[in-house]
Amino acid sequence: MTTVPSGRRGQSRNHIPSHQKLITRDPVAEPAEIDAIVVPTARPARYLSEAIRLAQEQDCVLVVLCSKRARAESALWMARPTGIRILAVDVDLLAPDLLPDLTTSAVIRGSKFDRPTDTSMKRNFGLLLAQVAGWKRIVFLDDDIEVPRPRDLEDAVGLLDDYAGAGLSIGGFSDNSVVCHAFRDAGGDQDTFIGGGALAVGHDSYTSFFPKIYNEDWFFLLDEQGLRPSAITGEVVQARYDPYRDDRRARSEELGDSLAEGLFALLTTGRELAEADKPRYWRTFLTKRRSFIEEVIGMVGAAQLHSAQKARMIVALKAARGRNWLIEPELCVAYLRAWRADRVVWRRFVEEYEAEHAAGGLEKLLADIGLMHCYGGAV
Repeated sequence: MTTVPSGRRGQSRNHIPSHQKLITRDPVAEPAEIDAIVVPTARPARYLSEAIRLAQEQDCVLVVLCSKRARAESALWMARPTGIRILAVDVDLLAPDLLPDLTTSAVIRGSKFDRPTDTSMKRNFGLLLAQVAGWKRIVFLDDDIEVPRPRDLEDAVGLLDDYAGAGLSIGGFSDNSVVCHAFRDAGGDQDTFIGGGALAVGHDSYTSFFPKIYNEDWFFLLDEQGLRPSAITGEVVQARYDPYRDDRRARSEELGDSLAEGLFALLTTGRELAEADKPRYWRTFLTKRRSFIEEVIGMVGAAQLHSAQKARMIVALKAARGRNWLIEPELCVAYLRAWRADRVVWRRFVEEYEAEHAAGGLEKLLADIGLMHCYGGAV
């Protein structure tokens, strides 16, 4: 049985639609130079045109981390006429043991919650490169993001002396999970948060990591106490995509969306993350999450939408609801325990790796792992 939202129109008592109060909006700082733009990509090289333009304009290194339909050779060839410094890597060719095997991945490996994506690994490799290369300020940028005002990137990296991360506001198509997209499309008041699609990160944050889960960027910005100082400035434009094209998307997002929303619900309401260490909290939160999905199904059914669109949305929402029923409160507690342990593992790994390669910097690292041929341009 589906229900309609309780409370004011467009809102739900089972969902917090915005966590923007946790981040500082448009703080003032001097613009700074960008050392590198890091682009995880799985699409053909033509999707790199914006990143190449920005790297040329900013006179910084472009790091392209490729898999699936993306090829390092194609990226290098496309960038060659510009003369930019570019490092393009086919990540499938990296040694499997180059990065540590994190417990957060092991907890869900082989289960229905395991995600067949490599975005987190690419971003973690980007952090390692930045640490060894001595880059102080980098920008993670997805290949479907446009930056209308490149000066916004300089403003974002200028904040990194005071903030763990500085995200750019996502304009164009909103950056949300499938469930939250459906809530908005059915008339709900749904906000967005900063994320890895357009995120400036400074040297002090390279010892944090992106777990292999949906909302990995939210986890990256957290520490054991809460959200590390984070800011939002400027604006980028997200290209449109279809969140309801395949119900597997909703299924693959549900664990990460539930965990992240559960943690940020505590922070947004002024409570301590320690509450999430007990199954009791997750038992209550997961019940509210399922009630929220039921509400959104009801909203979609009542909304003035094309019947085919409604059908696709409801299929996706039911997929998310079904996957949510498989999430045990004990799994949430175990995942957070693994995440805390992984923070220690990753910090130690990055610091030791930097010490080992410090003398030769980026070139020594690339030579050691057989990637020197992937670095080109006006070095």
